[in-house]
Amino acid sequence: MRKIKKKIYIESKFVGVQLGMVVTKDGLLLIDCPLKVEDTKEWFSLAGEYGIPRYLALLDAHPDRVLGARAIDIPLIAQDRTLETIREWADTYKGGLHPIGAEADRLKRITGVQRAAPEIMFSSQMQIHLGEIEFHFLHRPGPRPGSTWILLPNEKIAFVGDAVAMDEPPYLGAANLKRWIDGLDELRGSTMESYTILTSQGGPINRDDINAMARFLRKVEHRLEKSVSEGINQEQSGQLAAELMDDFQTVNARQDQALLRLQAGLLDLVLADRQHP
Repeated sequence: MRKIKKKIYIESKFVGVQLGMVVTKDGLLLIDCPLKVEDTKEWFSLAGEYGIPRYLALLDAHPDRVLGARAIDIPLIAQDRTLETIREWADTYKGGLHPIGAEADRLKRITGVQRAAPEIMFSSQMQIHLGEIEFHFLHRPGPRPGSTWILLPNEKIAFVGDAVAMDEPPYLGAANLKRWIDGLDELRGSTMESYTILTSQGGPINRDDINAMARFLRKVEHRLEKSVSEGINQEQSGQLAAELMDDFQTVNARQDQALLRLQAGLLDLVLADRQHP
């Protein structure tokens, strides 16, 4: 467990997503969940050394951060669109049906997926007080329709999920690129200047990281303009994904998975944009 500042921790030992934890005098708010049930149980055991988990917040509906939540029995918090997405899933999940470069692709078959559906939802924003800490939940679509930021105004901490990717490209297939870029502009604005910004894919980030992410998304947006009208095939998406990989310093052992994630995301994004222009 890595301490960011007093009462604020992140954990990166589990595959798929970096987790967050905020300690209050009345218990813990946990942010995101490991993919595997056994890892989820370990995560809760680790967190239990700091207090009693009271809530688990899901920052979007990416399967890597959602599926493990079916094993817990504390209230789950998420944005409305995240609930909608989870409700659309079958109760049996098979990771290989539509690979997206996620860790969940490796799951052969799991059941009880609907137990991960959140119980506390919000549309635009919501505030929760737990102990002495005030949490602001903000709907910031971009990476996914239900993407959420959690701000702690007094502590000047922001958990922003997949808004900024570091070493590996994100999955783009559920993205709204314009809203995503707008969110990055907000992160670079004066209101966020004093915040420590924590991403789910690399920990604390700085302005240079945000700028690099914005450049990458604008490049994707520009390269896909023609594809939305004419379509894109497997070969074309593979070539574009290989070119875009140059924007990330992905370690060799994860190159293939990252490339698959990028290619699958490009194909899915173009298909979605053509169906809903």
